[in-house]
Amino acid sequence: MDASHVEDDLVNVLFTEAQIQEKIRELAGRLEADYAGQELLVVGVLRGAVMVMADLARAMSRHVEMDWMAVSSYGSGTKSSGVVRILKDLDTDISGRHVVIVDEIIDSGLTLSWLTSNLTSRGPASVEICTLLRKPEALQMPVDVKYVGWDIPNEFVVGYGLDYRERYRNLRDIGTLAPHVYS
Repeated sequence: MDASHVEDDLVNVLFTEAQIQEKIRELAGRLEADYAGQELLVVGVLRGAVMVMADLARAMSRHVEMDWMAVSSYGSGTKSSGVVRILKDLDTDISGRHVVIVDEIIDSGLTLSWLTSNLTSRGPASVEICTLLRKPEALQMPVDVKYVGWDIPNEFVVGYGLDYRERYRNLRDIGTLAPHVYS
């Protein structure tokens, strides 16, 4: 779906499909350089990271193993609920592995802070975070993020995996959702 299909629902488009794909290639290049000669497990955070994970993996010119977790701190609204729940755990043993958590956005930092601690307790060689978007003004928990696509303002954004009530995930661009949609 393209932004023209939902233009009345968006305040503006922050990043176009072309800009997103260029940023994903840049992040993939950094990961390849940093993990050259090492096995790498990328762990996508469902559901939002599906688009980022798929495109990140395709942008890499090496083998990359993928696994998924579903961890949620959101209800049906636009703000974090403050409660982290595991909805789906890893299928892979991460002991001694280099793990990169891939997410589409870091908002409050609550989910990623909790997830990083949880995975670190499982004995991996390393755990890093790769996110397409980060909202520095919204952070409530410190989160050490090695790979960041863009820092954005504290606004509610949709597209490229980001949703509002399970809508807009398949939008190719990333845009700011108009308040009339969620108020």
